[in-house]
Amino acid sequence: MPQQTKQKPVHEVRLGAVKAAIWENQTDNGTRFNVTVSRIYKDGEQWKSTDSFGRDDLLLLGKVVDQAHTWILQS
Repeated sequence: MPQQTKQKPVHEVRLGAVKAAIWENQTDNGTRFNVTVSRIYKDGEQWKSTDSFGRDDLLLLGKVVDQAHTWILQS
């Protein structure tokens, strides 16, 4: 059975616990980028991630998304 390789983002922006992953997709109309955002946290000894953000995460979320937007425009 062939092994599937997990696609990795072409770029990541991280500030504190908030990160944006930038994904590249080739289409008939050229390259398109998508962005997923998450917050990492530690649950006991295990690191986990969520797409839920609290009040104190929102400023970092805005900055991370802004930096992701800038990276895409410069690509």
